[in-house]
Amino acid sequence: MSSASDIKETFFQECDDLLESLNDGLAQINGQSPPVEVDSETINAIFRAVHSIKGGAAAFRLQALVGFAHAYENTLDALRSGKIAVTQDLGDLLQRAADHLADHVRAARAGQDLAAETGADLTARLAASLASDGVCAPQTEAVSAFVPLAISFDTGFADALSPTQKQWAIRFAPLPGLIDSGNDPVHILRELAALGTVTARPGLDRLPPLEELDPEVLFLDWQIDLEGEVSEDDIRHVFDFVGDLCQLEINELTTMPLCPLAEETGLITPNDLPPPAALPAVAVQAGTAASAPPARASLRVDTDHVDRLINLVGELVINQSVLSRSVFEAGLGAEPTLAAALSDLRNLSRDIQEGVMSIRAQPVKPLFQRMARIVRDASDQAGKRVEFITLGEGTDVDKTVIEQLVDPLTHMIRNAIDHGLETPEARRSAGKTEAGQVRLSAAHRSGRVVIEVSDDGGGINRAKVLHIAQSKGLVAADAVLSDSDIDALLFLPGFSTADSVTSLSGRGVGLDVVKSAIRRLGGRLTVSSNPGQGTTMSISLPLTLAVLDGMVVEVAGETMVVPIAAIAQTLQPSPDEIDHLGMGSGGLIVRLRDRFIPVVDLGCLLGFRDVAIATEQMVLLIVETDTGATCALAVDAIHDQQQVVIKGLEENYGRVPFVAAATILGNGRIALILDPEDIIGFDRKAKSPLAAKEDLPC
Repeated sequence: MSSASDIKETFFQECDDLLESLNDGLAQINGQSPPVEVDSETINAIFRAVHSIKGGAAAFRLQALVGFAHAYENTLDALRSGKIAVTQDLGDLLQRAADHLADHVRAARAGQDLAAETGADLTARLAASLASDGVCAPQTEAVSAFVPLAISFDTGFADALSPTQKQWAIRFAPLPGLIDSGNDPVHILRELAALGTVTARPGLDRLPPLEELDPEVLFLDWQIDLEGEVSEDDIRHVFDFVGDLCQLEINELTTMPLCPLAEETGLITPNDLPPPAALPAVAVQAGTAASAPPARASLRVDTDHVDRLINLVGELVINQSVLSRSVFEAGLGAEPTLAAALSDLRNLSRDIQEGVMSIRAQPVKPLFQRMARIVRDASDQAGKRVEFITLGEGTDVDKTVIEQLVDPLTHMIRNAIDHGLETPEARRSAGKTEAGQVRLSAAHRSGRVVIEVSDDGGGINRAKVLHIAQSKGLVAADAVLSDSDIDALLFLPGFSTADSVTSLSGRGVGLDVVKSAIRRLGGRLTVSSNPGQGTTMSISLPLTLAVLDGMVVEVAGETMVVPIAAIAQTLQPSPDEIDHLGMGSGGLIVRLRDRFIPVVDLGCLLGFRDVAIATEQMVLLIVETDTGATCALAVDAIHDQQQVVIKGLEENYGRVPFVAAATILGNGRIALILDPEDIIGFDRKAKSPLAAKEDLPC
């Protein structure tokens, strides 16, 4: 049986889903033009999300959360009943109230309460929104008598049951523990409505006198008519999680005459139903099972269990590689049956790995919604109007990656608003709209995830950036830099173009921290900018932090791995395709069609040898970055292409230049996984941190 802490954690997990639904609805409200065109179901969905959070919080006596949710709910109730209208100001108020509600949920999850004064202004504004249109705030006066009311959750009472559809009579009587377990009868009724046409009539027999009524105990039961092409198993599936927390009877009806259950309980046939006003009812209208299928079932699993499974799959990949190598070393690789079995094992290992990794994958939508709040807060502090646009919210990313992207994206968005967007006056002078635009997008490209933050501001002031870098001694006073070189200065530690320190920026901590965080994830950060048009910062990340496809190469007797995603081409050049770059410089270039590409001897760069390998013995790997920078890595030989398990080094060894991670090969040896991005960006005029010589011939 679940402990109280487990049930409470389930409530907070459901709050995450409800807050996401709340923000979805508010996005529709604030995205309408004019706002009054918002449909009622959107408003109802918003109300239900807040109401469900409030109800669950009340069960756990989270009074601060309940209090604010109640004030929020009052305004939403007036909105859905048509007593107040949707305006731009009200939409903004509702969005900020949603932000504060999320703060309450996070605080409650941490076992804390927000200070009462924290949301006092919002609470007052919510109350004022009721008074603005002559709506009085709800009072807590005593009620003299209880009168049951008809509550409609959708389009009204169901039509008379059709004899061509299956008809079911259901009696659902919750026991006291049902509410305590975090379940809600309304959700169950909605699940039934997804199966067909439902009419539910509450039974009031167990309802005590008002003075004895306990608001935390459910006294109602329901008689439910269901029409639809469904089986009894389909119906019982709806009650799976409350089977031992309720009394449940399910009987199939015929249209004529009355079935035995109807005679015993007084349940009438559909043709004899009284008009709607004659009895209290909860009526739910929905399409048939074919047009509105039940939601796909999901299972919540502790991430520790998933992490362990991922580690085991990694070991499976390593053992499969060891087995394959052992078979070939034993001279059995040519045996057709064994070779086919090994191939099947390799494919099966890959399929299992991809399936397990998909468990950890989740859409970036919650992350993007969190960034929407950063935009609102930063725009207020900067005094700028900002339109926030998101694309690719359904893109799946490893959960670990998403959790570690919060801080980098926060820095990037704040930077876009503070430095990228002009003031409203400057935008008007430039012929732009007064409101600036910040766009956040995600997409899968070439086996990686690319997340971009772009703005339509003035672009990078490269002259100013270069001047600041020269004044701080970061570059020589007479240095001649390309646009991309100047843009790269933004990522140097301590660099800032802010003229003064503000709550948003100016302390020289920002983009260098962003780049370091992205590199720890095995990703790359690039920037592009057009003067007067805006700036785009792109994050390129691996789909998973556990496994990658790599090219196993030999360098000066050492075995290493180069990520295949970075390799554009491999070749063994002829001597006449290799040229020396300048007398005595030792630099090499390779002519590839109409391009000249610099050659880097990995053995020299990593300090494994003093003299570069002879050109006739070189094997070149042409690697590229997302910005188009290209380099040819010279290795001694290519051994294999295989899937390798990533083992991080930073926790034990810190940052290692030119190395992204390590792996265990099929022969049990450890091999370094190289970082092509770091190698391409390295200034080979300076001494390599790993090299043994001052003058490298590569």
